[in-house]
Amino acid sequence: MSKQTICERERSYIEKMNKFQLSHKFKKVGYYFTFGVFGLMIIQKLFEEPSWIKPALRGLILFGMLLISVSKDKIEDEFIESLRSQSYRIAFILGILYALLQPFVNYFVGLLFDKNETMEGFSYFQVLFYMLIVQLMVFWQLKRMNK
Repeated sequence: MSKQTICERERSYIEKMNKFQLSHKFKKVGYYFTFGVFGLMIIQKLFEEPSWIKPALRGLILFGMLLISVSKDKIEDEFIESLRSQSYRIAFILGILYALLQPFVNYFVGLLFDKNETMEGFSYFQVLFYMLIVQLMVFWQLKRMNK
């Protein structure tokens, strides 16, 4: 097998992965799934639950939002792909800033109310949820502004 064919196969594989998207049907599935899990999270607050329920529901809501994020729109063209790329870029940058600044914000606000406040981290769920929310909202806003 020649070196050129290996490189061509790798390039085509990377291009295929770069263009990966689910069909438009999965966007509706993602909405139903996300709002259903959100409803379960609200109901879960009313009852005493086993300790594994909360992390499972958090993972499921992230999965539902990911389905919405990677699903195609009804009309998927280069312009929509460009808007989607911009929204991912913005979400990534804001997610990094959130992860860097949020512990300090929590610390200083905690100092205002409690003199014994210590610097604490936060969970992966907060960062991923924030990044997915920002990506979806920025994408919707960019689409709305460019109609």
